[in-house]
Amino acid sequence: MDVVAIGETLLSLTPAHNGLLRHAESLKPKVAGAETNTLIGLCRLGHRTGWISAVGNDEIGERIVATVRGEGVDTTHVKKNEMHNSGIFFKEIIGSGEVRVQYFRAGSAASHMEPADLPASFIRSAKYLYLTGITPALSETCKHTIFEAIKIARDSGVSVVFDPNIRRKLWSEEEARSTLTALCELSDIVLIGGTEGMFLFGTQDTDEVAHRLFESKQTRLVVIKKGAKGAAYAKPGSEIVQVDPFPVSSVVDPVGAGDGFAAGFLSGLIEGLKTKEAVKRGCAVGAMVTMVSGDYEGLPDERRLESFLNRDREDIER
Repeated sequence: MDVVAIGETLLSLTPAHNGLLRHAESLKPKVAGAETNTLIGLCRLGHRTGWISAVGNDEIGERIVATVRGEGVDTTHVKKNEMHNSGIFFKEIIGSGEVRVQYFRAGSAASHMEPADLPASFIRSAKYLYLTGITPALSETCKHTIFEAIKIARDSGVSVVFDPNIRRKLWSEEEARSTLTALCELSDIVLIGGTEGMFLFGTQDTDEVAHRLFESKQTRLVVIKKGAKGAAYAKPGSEIVQVDPFPVSSVVDPVGAGDGFAAGFLSGLIEGLKTKEAVKRGCAVGAMVTMVSGDYEGLPDERRLESFLNRDREDIER
């Protein structure tokens, strides 16, 4: 297994046409979750991935699992909870790049995950364990589950990749800051956005953010995502390296771009690319995601990604 991830995936309900939800005459159901977005992206690029989670024993849960499994992700370790429902959220795409999200996930099946649910051998089988800061925000049991998963991975030599992916609506700022900082300190690779650096460390300066993250002797690579400005990365004791963005003509839906970045970046690591090339691939996939409506729908396969990376070439496929 190349990458295993833990996290909640929900049913997204989006108005059929851009604008405020109050004016919607119909809603389009889609499947969305930060971790599964990344896993799906990796599968489309030819890698083997697995998902650990829980859904309700309901039609929403059936749709979620069928969709994720249909994209090639191993869903063997997704449990069905008889007592709690699958989560949903509403997403409004009001204008070009302006998105609002409202969650209905409190008490969901995934929020009741606990350490005893973890399939240790499944985690040990992976090259990378991919986690985000969303899952520990769901509940105390989810928080303990994530810390236990990291322990299993570290004891087994599995690299831990962590994206804080802050969701302020899910918990207090104090708890979020202390928990996410602790998770960064336990991770081998940290993928962090500029606003997340400000939230955790009070600065968006890339050098300072990297310096603070490297205070943990565990962290060996920091990647700072800058959206339309590309990305930067650093290793302990080295200078920050900047990576140029891939400009897009029109941003349709920015949600999921960070998950796409993670997929592109991790695929580069799995294939043995140099760090700069892996980060460049992450920037490319993230850019591609923004041009399509939906959280994972814009994730490319290998052929589309190659075409995008070489889009300045004169040859045109007909």
